[in-house]
Amino acid sequence: MAVRKIAISVPEDVLKEVDRLAKKTKTTRSGLITQLLKEVSHASGQADIVNRINSLFEDPEIAEEQASTSNLFLQSPKKKYESSDW
Repeated sequence: MAVRKIAISVPEDVLKEVDRLAKKTKTTRSGLITQLLKEVSHASGQADIVNRINSLFEDPEIAEEQASTSNLFLQSPKKKYESSDW
């Protein structure tokens, strides 16, 4: 993986916490910051997906169809699903 160096300004108290956590997790400052940035990026992507799905249900027709399908599934006989592997 290609790596690029960057320079950032961080408040002293934040940097102390980063260094403390890096030491605790037995990693480097750069490694910890990289991992945190990956997690934030991933969470942001997941939030975008959730927002897109939620916006679908703002459409009353789609929301009603989903509710109807869910109700039909919940009312179906459970015996059909008891022998299923999932």
